[in-house]
Amino acid sequence: MTAPQEASDTECRRVVARGVVQGVGFREACVQRAHALRITGWVRNRLDGSVEAVIQGPPATLDLMCEWLRNGVPGARVDALQVQPLARPCRNLGSFERRPTA
Repeated sequence: MTAPQEASDTECRRVVARGVVQGVGFREACVQRAHALRITGWVRNRLDGSVEAVIQGPPATLDLMCEWLRNGVPGARVDALQVQPLARPCRNLGSFERRPTA
């Protein structure tokens, strides 16, 4: 069992992916990758055709997730990836889940 992460080791980021990101399994791939990286947060489609995610974890792991979001989703084409740090403290997210479209 791993020790709980210290708050200083955890960051939150809001990520918005634009391009061909809906209808290609982007959210499900995101959930699987987040579980593999052991980060928490959520992902959802947006009515404007983008995909939005909030990711939480160690900064280096979040960097890996952001790089994967740019290039790693089969069938997707990410034309723009906006990454915005969220102010601390951010609410502790216990898992990574897919949320309904907003």
